[in-house]
Amino acid sequence: MKIPFITGAALVCSLLFSCSKNSGDDQTQIDDTAVLPPAASYSVPLAGNGFVTTLASGGVEVITGNGLGNWTNAGSITSVYFRVGLTGTLNVSIRAKVAPSGSSNIKVTVNGTVFNKTITGSSYATHSIGSVTVNTAGYIKVDLQGVSKTGSYFGDVSDVIISGAATANNVVYANDAANYYWSRRGPSVHLGYSVPSGNTAEWFYNEMTIPPGEDKIGSYFMSNGFGQGYFGIQVNSATERRVLFSVWDPSVGTTTLVRKGTGVVDNTFGGEGTGGQSYLVFNWSVGTTYKFLNKAVPDGTGGTDYSAWIYTPETGTWRFIATWKRPNTVTYLTGIHSFLECFSDTRGYLGRKVHYNNQWIRNTAGNWVELTTANFTADATATNDQRRDYAGGVESGKFFLKNGGFFSNYVTYNQSFTRTALGVPPSVNLNTLP
Repeated sequence: MKIPFITGAALVCSLLFSCSKNSGDDQTQIDDTAVLPPAASYSVPLAGNGFVTTLASGGVEVITGNGLGNWTNAGSITSVYFRVGLTGTLNVSIRAKVAPSGSSNIKVTVNGTVFNKTITGSSYATHSIGSVTVNTAGYIKVDLQGVSKTGSYFGDVSDVIISGAATANNVVYANDAANYYWSRRGPSVHLGYSVPSGNTAEWFYNEMTIPPGEDKIGSYFMSNGFGQGYFGIQVNSATERRVLFSVWDPSVGTTTLVRKGTGVVDNTFGGEGTGGQSYLVFNWSVGTTYKFLNKAVPDGTGGTDYSAWIYTPETGTWRFIATWKRPNTVTYLTGIHSFLECFSDTRGYLGRKVHYNNQWIRNTAGNWVELTTANFTADATATNDQRRDYAGGVESGKFFLKNGGFFSNYVTYNQSFTRTALGVPPSVNLNTLP
């Protein structure tokens, strides 16, 4: 990722929802070509499945293409995740070395069971840790923590090696080395809203709420997506949050700013496509419902103008973000969708969740039309079966998306969900918007 806060799933999503969608009839969409074949043992690489989940003060531990490195601080914890499909015995070993000399005493915790192990040797070797009984199929966490050492660091760890009855079938972990960055970010998930036939959408309205505790750093909660752009809120750091609205460049030409709201920053982006980006630094809150509104209208000269507004209860007003002109594009809003993603590979072990409700379009005839059906899909990290911590559907009458955190009860993608219609169009005066 060359430009911070430009989301990879946004590109995937914009491409995905500009195409025809699966009808939702297929309820079992795991890619069989990606499922690991049965084996006597599996080597789970830390490069794609490990995270420094606790970095002690002064700690320099890091996950690289070789696995865990710079393991010097006893206060730091590295966690490794994999999924087993069966119950029974799980045998755990690690592939590690201590170089150039010395020995290290380490603590390895497997789903709450603690093992202490002394490792030595300047070359990688397999060190048996111990066995546990798995009572429920799903994700397993292995924590590595240093206890004491005679050398300068605890060691390097490249893999966690697993075997036993619990691994006899349906084992899942990231095994595609070319895409470990994406696997560590976790699966991105989407809701594609069904627009009733005979309607052309000029406006799209959606409401979004992030539940308490789900606002992890590196999260992008995208409310209003369409074939050429996306609009939502994100957590950029412990002290900064943003409202982000971006429009992609067409294959020929450059998207340009028409106007922007007070306090809004505009620039261009690159790295995973190019386009125009606008954002407002705004300290949005969990548990608060924010309203999002987009408009797309052809400009009469071969281009289309895309605009975005957000209603913030803190101010009690609709706030204008920006209008972007996309040349060589004559369209209204198509491919209407929402998505959820993590844009930080070091925080992909953290879970996040979002609720969406009260979706409407206003068609070109000036009528509001409620959208009550959405198709749940996921990106290549899910379809290639690198991870299965993804979910979507309806709960408490609202659509939801969930990803990350290595939860075990996933929801199969490529299926449709319908919420109960509310029947009351948005109370927004389109003529008085800023």
